[in-house]
Amino acid sequence: MADEDRARADPGAGDAPPKHRSGAVTFGQTRAVLRRVARARRRRWAVEGAAVLACLVVLVAYLGSRSDPEPDDGQGGRSGDVTAGAARSPGLPATDGRTGEAGPAMPGLRPRQRPPSPEPTQSTSAPAPPPPSPEAPALSVTQAEMPAEVDLTAVGARDWMHWGERGGTSTVRKRAGSGEIADEGGAGRRVGWDGNQEHVRWSDGSSQRSASDSSNGVYTCGAGNGFRLAVVGSGESRTVQLYAGTWMARGRLDARLSTGGPVRTAVLEDPYTGKSAQFTVRFTLPKGAKLLLTWTVEKVFTPHCGNVGLQAVAVR
Repeated sequence: MADEDRARADPGAGDAPPKHRSGAVTFGQTRAVLRRVARARRRRWAVEGAAVLACLVVLVAYLGSRSDPEPDDGQGGRSGDVTAGAARSPGLPATDGRTGEAGPAMPGLRPRQRPPSPEPTQSTSAPAPPPPSPEAPALSVTQAEMPAEVDLTAVGARDWMHWGERGGTSTVRKRAGSGEIADEGGAGRRVGWDGNQEHVRWSDGSSQRSASDSSNGVYTCGAGNGFRLAVVGSGESRTVQLYAGTWMARGRLDARLSTGGPVRTAVLEDPYTGKSAQFTVRFTLPKGAKLLLTWTVEKVFTPHCGNVGLQAVAVR
């Protein structure tokens, strides 16, 4: 009766499932969810692991490509090496005697070691030197005080000539000289003179073998008068020494080349007394051409024979 009363009091009691079944269903669902979560985590770990592995492979490949420098890298072969530029300044010498400029790397060389320099290529034949060309014509004139004594044998190694030893028409030449000096005359009458303050000497004369202290020379009076001399060229540079003077006059020396060109001039003047000079003429002419010298009275300062005088000429 009690059971029947309980049944009537709770009509749906017989249909309700047992309370333990509800807990069993919930636990089963939870386990399925956990399995799905675990599988998702495993897949994520696999993907992340593959990504990490790929990164490691790329990193190893990159480090492997950097282990050897490129030909123009200019850096050491190991990550700990110091570059050549940082090791020393390019302009300072290295310990092996070479500069610190970086060069291309070569197999088998230690750091900072350079390959041996190639031997220079030897020329099979040296170029032939150009043929010597003759010197171009040249001319210069300088003037100085005449020395008190002149040794014509010493200064006239090639040729020399002296005037007035035995009068106005007397000349003495160098024995076995080159014959380069020529007396080509000049305007005015020549007069011998033995009062020159400067003396000359020689030891290899032709018409007179030697002289120790000759003060002789020649002179000619009046404006426009004087002497004309010539020296033959030889293709080489030559030096001419002309020993001359004036007395109460202005003398003018003109030097020119027979081949043409400018005239070189020198002037010697003393309106009150006599004065002497040494004229040095340097020239270069081909064979056959001539140096032309004129020593002329340009102006006189007295009506009593203002003149120019001539003692000697020497060539070396």
